Amino acid sequence: MTRNTDSDGLTHSSRRRFLAGTAGVGAVAIAGCTGGDNDGEAAEETPDSSIGQIGSGRAGRPEPGGTSIDELPDLEGELELYSGRNEFLVGELISDLDEFYPEFEPSVRYGGGSDLVNTIDTEGDGSPADVFYTVNAGNLGALAEAGRTQTLSTEIQETVSEEFRTDQWVGTSGRARTVPFNTNAYDDGDIPDDIMAFPEFDGDLGWAPTYGSCQAFITAMRIFEGEAATREWLEGVVDAGITPYADEFQVSQAIANGELDAGFTNHYYIQRVLDGSPSAPIDTAFTSGDAGAIFNVAGAAVVDTAPNPELAQNFVRHLLSAEAQEYFAVETFEYPLISEVEPVGDLPTVDELDVPEFDIAELSNVRATIDLMRDVGIST
Repeated sequence: MTRNTDSDGLTHSSRRRFLAGTAGVGAVAIAGCTGGDNDGEAAEETPDSSIGQIGSGRAGRPEPGGTSIDELPDLEGELELYSGRNEFLVGELISDLDEFYPEFEPSVRYGGGSDLVNTIDTEGDGSPADVFYTVNAGNLGALAEAGRTQTLSTEIQETVSEEFRTDQWVGTSGRARTVPFNTNAYDDGDIPDDIMAFPEFDGDLGWAPTYGSCQAFITAMRIFEGEAATREWLEGVVDAGITPYADEFQVSQAIANGELDAGFTNHYYIQRVLDGSPSAPIDTAFTSGDAGAIFNVAGAAVVDTAPNPELAQNFVRHLLSAEAQEYFAVETFEYPLISEVEPVGDLPTVDELDVPEFDIAELSNVRATIDLMRDVGIST
C-alpha cells in the first residue's frame, strides 16, 4: 500500500485522518463490565440509552504521544479476530483500521471471553483465530495456560509496563477500581483509603455484586486478605445495608442523584455520569494498595496456531499505537496503557495509582468468590 502525501507531510496528515475517523463515534455510552455467565465473567454491557457524545474532555486535548500508526508496518492480509470486547465499543476502531489500510481484511467473531477461550481450545490446531482480544486479564491468562498463545514480539512487550503484560499477552487499556462519592455529603478526605474499613463507613453504600468487575474485586480481597477476612467484610457491608444495583453505572448515577453517599465501581462510570451532567456532585476516591485499588486490563494475545502470525503481531501492536490509545481514552474512558496518552477526567495517571502488586491473571479464579458471596446471602 502507498499512502498519499500532502504539504503537511506523510505522518501528520495520515495520523490526522485516522484520528478524525476514530473521534467520530458519535452518540454512544461508556463501556462496562457485567457478570454475564455462571462463572462471573466480566462481559461488557451495551447501554440501552444514549447520554450524548462520548469523550468528555476531548476538546483541547494534546495530540497523543507514543508511536503513530504511520511508524508501524502496514496491516495487510486477512485477520481473524476473536473478540470478547463488545462490538459497540471496539467495532468502530476496527472499522477505521479496515478503512485506513485498503489491503487489510479483518473478520471479527464477537462473544464472551471465556466462551471464546473454550472455542479456541476446542478448535485445536484447526482454529482460524489469529488474535484473541478480551476485556480482562483472567481470560488472557486462561488461554496462555492452555498453551494456546505464542510469544509476543519484544517491541510489543516493551511498549507496556511489565505489570500489565506477559510474554504471551499484553494489556491494551485498563480500568481502575474506585470509590465514587457524593461531594454534597463528603469531602475526599472523608473517604477511607483502606477498603477493609468500609463496613464501618457511616454513609449509604451501593454496589453491583452481579458484575464481573465487582466479583474480581472480591476475588482480589480473597487473595490479599484471606477467606475469613473477606467473609467478615462481606457480612459487614451487608449488615450495614449496602444497596445492590444491576450495574455500576446505576451505582454512580445513584450517587450523583444523592440516593447513595458512596459505592464501588470502575473509574469510567464516574466519567460517564459527568459526561452527561458535568456539574453532577460526584467525584472519584481511591483506596491504597489493596483489593479496592486493583487495576485490570483489556488485552490481546496471538493464538499459537494463527494462520497469519506476522499480521496478528502487527495488529496487536496497532492496538498500542498513539491513535488507538487516544481512542480508548476519549471513546471508552478507559486508561491508556502508554504514558504518552493521558486519561480523560481529573484522574491520576497509571503511574500515580497505588496499585497492589500481584498477578492480575489470578482474578480468573472467581468460582470460589461467587460461592462465598452466595453463602453470605448475596445474589450473584
